[in-house]
Amino acid sequence: MAVSNNLIAILNFIALMCSIPIISAGIWLASNHDNQCINWLRFPLIFIGIIFFLVTLSGFVGAYWNKQGLLAFFLFSMAFLIVVLIILLVLAFVAARPSGAYDVQGRGYRDYRLSGYSDWLRNHVTNSDNWGSIRDCIFDSKVCPKLSQKYASADQFYAARLSPIQSGCCKPPSVCGFQYVNPVTWVNPMNPVSDPDCAIWNNEPNQLCYNCDSCKAGLLGNVRKEWKKANVIVIIAVVVLIWVYLIACCAYKNAQTEDLFSRYKQGWT
Repeated sequence: MAVSNNLIAILNFIALMCSIPIISAGIWLASNHDNQCINWLRFPLIFIGIIFFLVTLSGFVGAYWNKQGLLAFFLFSMAFLIVVLIILLVLAFVAARPSGAYDVQGRGYRDYRLSGYSDWLRNHVTNSDNWGSIRDCIFDSKVCPKLSQKYASADQFYAARLSPIQSGCCKPPSVCGFQYVNPVTWVNPMNPVSDPDCAIWNNEPNQLCYNCDSCKAGLLGNVRKEWKKANVIVIIAVVVLIWVYLIACCAYKNAQTEDLFSRYKQGWT
């Protein structure tokens, strides 16, 4: 096997390894219970990672057995997939950059405002067509009843680092001034007209703040937080893949030159 083909095979093995963290990040997002209520968000990264794996595998086979057609397919497909990943990263950063989270004085948790998130996230995640099934899924996950088992007093609850969904869906907005009874029971709001969600809050376990804008905002806050973590892995993988691709292109050209030279030499012998 030519030296250039050896190099391409090694580079493809590195690219194969880069597909693993992409798939792992997708599996992590899909298996996280907070994302189980947004079906379309769970699997794209896994799908892309598997495609990367198959493409780089074709490149490895093409280099190892000197299959020029497979190598050309690998280079074309890799360029396309890198562009797709970069576009997805840009869209994720643009869509997830605005944050609706804000600090609450004297509280360990933060509250969430729906208007603080991008229009794209609001329209695709929390619109009326999707929210009914998402709300039912959040309720079925029992995320709110679990708070009553974890926090026994108001001081413990106020100091808690609640997740965005817990803060937005399981309690009323802090601005309403409700008095704490337990994590899912609040009474006597001091400022009942300070936020429309104040009137929506209900102590019934199947209602709470599941219909509140703050609950929708909490869901978006969770999506934003976890996609930012996954993006770090994808960025590192994309940088490595770009370098692998550029070096593989040079090696592919050298391999073609070596092949032509070998044929030319054989023609004179």
